[in-house]
Amino acid sequence: MSTSATATRTSPGRPRAGRAGLRAGAALKWMYVGVGFVLALIPFIWMVSGSFRSEADLYQNPASLFPTSITLHGYIGVWQQLPFLRLLLNSFVFAGVTTALTVLFDSMCAYALARLRFVGRNVCFVLVIATLMVPFQVTLIPVFIQLFHLGWLNTYEGLIIPRATSAFGIFLFRQFFMSIPADLDEAARIDGAGHWRIYWRVIMPLAKPAIATVAILNFTNLWNDLLWPLVITSSNDMLTLPAGLTLFGGQHVTDHAVLLAGATISLVPIAIGFFFAQKYFIAGVATTGLK
Repeated sequence: MSTSATATRTSPGRPRAGRAGLRAGAALKWMYVGVGFVLALIPFIWMVSGSFRSEADLYQNPASLFPTSITLHGYIGVWQQLPFLRLLLNSFVFAGVTTALTVLFDSMCAYALARLRFVGRNVCFVLVIATLMVPFQVTLIPVFIQLFHLGWLNTYEGLIIPRATSAFGIFLFRQFFMSIPADLDEAARIDGAGHWRIYWRVIMPLAKPAIATVAILNFTNLWNDLLWPLVITSSNDMLTLPAGLTLFGGQHVTDHAVLLAGATISLVPIAIGFFFAQKYFIAGVATTGLK
């Protein structure tokens, strides 16, 4: 009797203890998220605030997150000391055209690997995935020599064509295409559609999440690329924005406010693109590979 009474008295406390543990765990998780958010945000805040600071302020208080006085010296210097519009145009042409070609070619290759039945299909897919293990720097010199013989050095063709495909994009598109029911292909074939029409009118409209994911990742990578434009281009008229900012810092007395202002401006297109495509991007990351 005493045992049951004791259990009756202690049992109501167990749910309260469980709820307290859940609340403590949730609070701990949010604390981790908050710490990570702050650590990720501090460099961005320092870069943006540094673009509005004078050179003396940057050297006097380098660890400060906020300027003592706001000045537009960095943004004015971007336009006066750099061919900024030309660098911006080159970056848009390089990143935009290459991303469009990557989405087209990778999706076509992925459609063949996911929908067509041919001998050696799996071997081809394995070989494509194997190229992910080859560092880009290993193929840099052979590609440079080939572009030299083609006469494509210091041209848009040399910048764009060698980067117009991506093994990661092929893998992501293939995995997404395999999650699309094959019954849709059969229905399209009954209506007389061929492979090109099925790819363009059936598969691609359903692959918006995968398209957004590949486009955002490739555009961001290409927009921030430094090594490839430096190797392929030799004149200031063909440099992209990251390469132009780096050369500026080495050729003249480095004005950090100007460099920070240029870096801040270069983030704007990426932020805008992700803002408009984030819904599809998140869906693509969440659903790719479910099959």
